Amino acid sequence: MDTATHVVMGVALSGLALADPVTAQPTTYTAIVAAVMLGSQAPDIDTVLKLRNNAVYIRNHRGITHSVPAVLLWPIAITAVLYGFLPEMNVLHVWLWAFLAVFLHVFVDIFNAYGTQALRPFSNKWVALGVINTFDPFIFIAHCIGIAAWAFGANPVITFSIMYVIIVGYYIVRFGVQNAIKTAVAHTLQDEEFIIVAPTMRFWYWRIAARSKTHYYVGRAYGRSITIYDKFPIEPIPKTPIVEAALADSNLCAFTSFSSIYRWDMSELENGLTEVRLIDLRYRSNERYPFVAIAHVTEDAKVVSSYTGWIYQEDKLQQKLLIGAGNMPTSFEKMKSRILKPTEKN
Repeated sequence: MDTATHVVMGVALSGLALADPVTAQPTTYTAIVAAVMLGSQAPDIDTVLKLRNNAVYIRNHRGITHSVPAVLLWPIAITAVLYGFLPEMNVLHVWLWAFLAVFLHVFVDIFNAYGTQALRPFSNKWVALGVINTFDPFIFIAHCIGIAAWAFGANPVITFSIMYVIIVGYYIVRFGVQNAIKTAVAHTLQDEEFIIVAPTMRFWYWRIAARSKTHYYVGRAYGRSITIYDKFPIEPIPKTPIVEAALADSNLCAFTSFSSIYRWDMSELENGLTEVRLIDLRYRSNERYPFVAIAHVTEDAKVVSSYTGWIYQEDKLQQKLLIGAGNMPTSFEKMKSRILKPTEKN
């Protein structure tokens, strides 16, 4: 989930914590509030990796910080820090509430399309159930209403208990809608082997990416109404030194470790470089595919520039590739190619 939702979840947990008798002790309740607020945010500390580069961020975000060991270690670290400031607190109960906050953070992230590597170290597989958008208006507003009710004097334990029962029901409904859409997609395509149905902020609007033995399909669903926008033939990527060099680049490696359905494209640039481009099919927006990985490779199979990430303007992407190329004597105009081009239909 997004940061704002994790914040309001922490506030809701601090209200539910009042059901714990130890909160009658002001110091312990203060520690519990701090523990649930920190625990609700701690796993996302890996967001700072974005300051390094997108490749490192994509490979590691929601990785080790959301793993089984992390779920166990975060509460211990939080409790230890709080104990240094509030030694009179009830350590066991503060740890329990910190654990609940961390566990809930990781648990709800599993339901996003992005997912987490929550099974590490047992498996590096991304667990992404794809039924809740990263920011879900219903869940966020439900928390805000609960917090407002608490502020106006409602019993927080009762208020947030009812709220979470409603949210659990909402999750169940979302699973039902997702399954209905998958069935509708299968009926529409009939030859699909793999289907991704990803949520959006709109309840009935879902993104679709599918693969058959011969084609990729990209579209959207509005309820059970399926619209296929694009159809791409599946072609094996050439096994050449240039392609192998590109795929070994850190940016493309990060992309392939994260993307579950993508196509490739290669083109010769005017300056003699070869552009190898990978295009994620899950994020179609305004007839373009903004999540890409691109490498510019020389004839002797050396990567001179590369990039991966979400880019919505071609000029910005070209500028990033130029920066990556360092002092290559290539003008911006010559570097222009078909990145983020309008969709090709077959």
